[in-house]
Amino acid sequence: MDESRGRSVYEYDPQRYQPGIGLRPGGERPDLEPLINVMYQAMYESVAIYSRYGLNVVVDVGHHDGYSTPLGILPNCARILKGLPVLFVGVKCPIENIMERRHETWKVGYTEDGKIPRPISLWQELVHVPGIYDMTVDTSVLGPKDCANLIHKRLENGPPPTALQKVAGLGL
Repeated sequence: MDESRGRSVYEYDPQRYQPGIGLRPGGERPDLEPLINVMYQAMYESVAIYSRYGLNVVVDVGHHDGYSTPLGILPNCARILKGLPVLFVGVKCPIENIMERRHETWKVGYTEDGKIPRPISLWQELVHVPGIYDMTVDTSVLGPKDCANLIHKRLENGPPPTALQKVAGLGL
């Protein structure tokens, strides 16, 4: 609390907390890292509430633990969802395709010396740790509708999802 104003330090100045949950691996904003667990916890608590009300929820988020100090975010989030029906899907795409898409979309890509920027290669590596999924889709060969159809088929035909239960048990 900011005692002088009686307000939470999280209430004001949203620019101060950017990029928030979107922090890239590599310890770019260690001053924000204490907030990251709170932000993920709030998001996953809201997901859990929707699920407990019987609503289907789709969450498109990447997790990594490449902060200046490991935070154990994915196992913590998995524990929040314990007992809820969660299909944990890994979305993969070769980095060459990602770089091509970045160039097409934002006109940014490789470094001046032709290398993949470190934050992008770190993200690509760390977002798939520990690599436990109920299923994976590859967006370099499947479009959004194809991915959605595969996920729907898995939900309809099983087997029951177990990946997030395994992740919740990790001591990361």
